[in-house]
Amino acid sequence: MRIENAALIGLGAIGLTFGNQIQKNLPGSLTVIADAGRIERYTREGVYCNGEPCAFRYMTPEEKPERPADLVLIAVKFGALEEAVRAISRHVGPDTVILSLLNGISSEEIVARVYGMDKMLLSVAQGMDATREGNRLTYQNMGKIVFGDQEPGGVSEKARAVSEFFTRAGVPHEVSREMRRHLWSKFMMNVGINQVTAVYRCGYGGVQEGGPYRQEMIDAMREVLRLSELEGTGLRESDIGYWMDVIQTLSPEGKTSMQQDVEAGRPTEVELFAGTVLRLAEKHGLDVPVNRALYRKIREIEASYGK
Repeated sequence: MRIENAALIGLGAIGLTFGNQIQKNLPGSLTVIADAGRIERYTREGVYCNGEPCAFRYMTPEEKPERPADLVLIAVKFGALEEAVRAISRHVGPDTVILSLLNGISSEEIVARVYGMDKMLLSVAQGMDATREGNRLTYQNMGKIVFGDQEPGGVSEKARAVSEFFTRAGVPHEVSREMRRHLWSKFMMNVGINQVTAVYRCGYGGVQEGGPYRQEMIDAMREVLRLSELEGTGLRESDIGYWMDVIQTLSPEGKTSMQQDVEAGRPTEVELFAGTVLRLAEKHGLDVPVNRALYRKIREIEASYGK
């Protein structure tokens, strides 16, 4: 199995960062799927990554490619996922591999309802400090894509093929043999850092130093850690330490995607983070006061837009 061409939907920070890397190193191998209005805007205004124009090839969901994609990357926000699942349909063939790079722990199941879990590899994007303003993305750390099979312990032919493609494309990546656990680990980190930086608008620098913002982030993460024990994914305190080390590598001036959303007056992914924590906590009878408070504060911020 060899991957020669890829399709990407979603030109936010993750999609732009890795899509641009693929297009630069393997010209002509990537197609970006977007609606006609977005394509017109991207073409007219351009899309820039660290000051360089991105030379993407675009297709609308209605257009039919010459052949299905070998690899489909989904990089939209959670609220746009179901629309994205429909939009990629012409690019998914019998042998297509799909990676959902969304935050959270549920997007793969949503994609699999349509295309089957056999096409999925579990994946997360991590370690980037990208900031997007309009059609311009800047970052110091590209981060990497971590992916792997649903069942722990092995590396499938699909995973090896994606790794080989990413190597040729210059996309930093890691193949995990414990991907479901890693998915929960990244979810734990996002529950902490995304929500705290959104509420206090403090950027990465605000949680890199000791103080109340950093402590609240850790407390929110510990609530997920306790849930993971009940859900059988078994996160440990050392996983929090791992993410604290990652956070220290990010640009202090950088901002999480949720902080960028609240500053721009956009809907956030709070349902994906604290919303998921609250639903699982209710299922297990666990009290999660930190995430309950963060959920309320972020909903209040969203309700204040335009006032």
